[in-house]
Amino acid sequence: MVAASDVEFGLDTFGDVTAGADGTTLSDAQTIRNVVEQAVLADEVGLAFFGVGEHHRHEFAVSSPEIVLAAIAARTRRIRFGTAVTVLSSDDPVRVYERFATLDAVSSGRAEVILGRGSFIESFPLFGFELADYEVLFEERLDLFSRLMTEKPVTWSGSTRSALDNADVFPKTEHGLRAWVGVGGSPESVVRTARYGYGLMLAIIGGSAANFRPYVELFHRSLTAAGHSARPVGVHSPGHVADTDEQAWNEAYPAIEKNRNAIGRERGWPPYSRMQFQRDVGPDGAMYVGSPVTVARKIAATVRLLGLDRFDLKYSNGPLTHERMMRSIELYGTQVVPLVREMLAQG
Repeated sequence: MVAASDVEFGLDTFGDVTAGADGTTLSDAQTIRNVVEQAVLADEVGLAFFGVGEHHRHEFAVSSPEIVLAAIAARTRRIRFGTAVTVLSSDDPVRVYERFATLDAVSSGRAEVILGRGSFIESFPLFGFELADYEVLFEERLDLFSRLMTEKPVTWSGSTRSALDNADVFPKTEHGLRAWVGVGGSPESVVRTARYGYGLMLAIIGGSAANFRPYVELFHRSLTAAGHSARPVGVHSPGHVADTDEQAWNEAYPAIEKNRNAIGRERGWPPYSRMQFQRDVGPDGAMYVGSPVTVARKIAATVRLLGLDRFDLKYSNGPLTHERMMRSIELYGTQVVPLVREMLAQG
């Protein structure tokens, strides 16, 4: 178990296109500018990490997270930042590595990358990839990226891109690049993450955190079997903080309902309900929504249960307004995190 003082606390956003104070939908451009302001506040309140996801659909404004992260780098001083996630399957590992090495340089070593397959498939046809190659694309690209992480010339061949013969990539980082793999709950993905020696970032967006304890145990066993030393384990889960439980629920529910139902219509999900929402924000649900004390208690329980090194709150939820997200970030950094550390120190 990581010491209470060493656990990192971060925030994630997908750049959800939000509503203004008057209820009208903001432009993608304004949403992106607001994301930068949210990251600046996260830095000011002392958080450890700020993650920006990659998507290619109308609900989310950020399709090029590295560009947004570069803007964040210029406005912040301490906070680390990265993706949540980079869809490696439909990108080129060489270009991904070069972009993040560059971001690491301009930020004086604060960049990291969370690699994943993504929960949406729009990037595959958009960039000319076949969904039939879903598994092999990620496996081969992760393998190549792992070799690039050595920052030595790479010789590699596969079936999904051209081979490399003693190819070198630039720029070189000063201290190496920190990298994770985002996993949704597949044992095979957990084992693969351990085999390559990445950190494990569990996306817990449904059900109880207790359901994921076997995956954490599998990860540690698999690291040992692969001959790797300990690697960090993190959790990414949705949430929202307000001054009281009732305020947080009433602010978050309409935005989450709209987002869930829009995506659910595509995937055949039943309509989202207030009853389901209250289960999700309860002790056995995946949402961390409530007052600072309520959210802190639930995070502390998750950190203890899974032995986490980092907890990232996905604070953007559909069209939830910028002003409410800013207040949530403020409360998370100034009240929730100190409370969690106190609870963890008390055991």
